[in-house]
Amino acid sequence: MAAMTRPIERLHALGLELPSAPAALASYVPSCLVPIGADRALLFIAGQVPISDGVLMTGRCRVPEDVERGRQAARRCALNILAQIEAAVGLDNVIQVAQVNGWVLSGDDFRDQPQVMDACSNLLVEVLGEAGRHTRTALGTSSLPRGVTCEVNATVVVRVPA
Repeated sequence: MAAMTRPIERLHALGLELPSAPAALASYVPSCLVPIGADRALLFIAGQVPISDGVLMTGRCRVPEDVERGRQAARRCALNILAQIEAAVGLDNVIQVAQVNGWVLSGDDFRDQPQVMDACSNLLVEVLGEAGRHTRTALGTSSLPRGVTCEVNATVVVRVPA
């Protein structure tokens, strides 16, 4: 059996479908492509929230038992990041996910933001392979737009399709 090498095949092997790229929820663009050479660019992905079929995943992580709910939200953010990449240049054009920044809606004593954000990081690596490995920030915050559980942005080095 041939090894799966395409990101979309890896996504399907995980039992996941790529959603449509979510529209901006306010006055900004979902992604911005900045050329850095003749055939390469930085793709900045705006903060993606855990939205699926128009439904936002909301709620604060307060206790360790909330980690799994937070992880589900972070994984949804990763799917939306992948959808934005696909819409902008195609997943096959990813050279490297350079950086991911994640904010988790947290109670004062919640300290497991890295474990929540691991779900996002892990999915990017599962789908993109080594190109999905990235630097990351995982922060807790007292407020996020519309009460979403987390928000994640990304910077991706991509090939510019001809």
